[in-house]
Amino acid sequence: MNEAHEMCGSDEWRQLMRDQIFPWVLDNTDLGDDVLEVGPGYGAVADVLSVSVPKLTCVEIDDDLAAMLTERFADVPTVHIVRGDATSLEFPSTRFSGAVCFTMLHHVPTNEMQDRLFGEVARVLQPGAALVASDSVGSDEMEVLHIGDTYNPVDPETLPDRLAKAGFNDITVRLHEFGWAATARTVI
Repeated sequence: MNEAHEMCGSDEWRQLMRDQIFPWVLDNTDLGDDVLEVGPGYGAVADVLSVSVPKLTCVEIDDDLAAMLTERFADVPTVHIVRGDATSLEFPSTRFSGAVCFTMLHHVPTNEMQDRLFGEVARVLQPGAALVASDSVGSDEMEVLHIGDTYNPVDPETLPDRLAKAGFNDITVRLHEFGWAATARTVI
């Protein structure tokens, strides 16, 4: 991620995530007791989940961010940080009771890789488990913030079909002026 993303590690971003974004996106969805977070970045959502779910596993592809999170959560036995690629998860099928990915999908370089990520998350979720996801809506302003970085925004209009192909059903996508939120459940 480029330097513009350092704000994602700020106290202001954590508070915005905790007080506004997370509650709106989660919308009272039960994630169960063994939750996967894909792409925690600087850890704003992991901070919220670490005190609200019994077990949290975060998969981060960036070496530096994974190391920072490992150090930060070293004394939190219910949080496990894994340096890994969410398009090829090293977990057994049906391991997790729920999954989240917040404001990170636009960093996945291609639609095909995003779809592989969705498929892998579906594979490691228990039948009927929820995926809760959110991201910004594509815009020129967001593209400028990603100069020198990957920027591949997810089109919320195509998201239901993409999630269905990955193994989800009961899909809802809600729009906000700044972004979208989706909830989907694995097929039972």
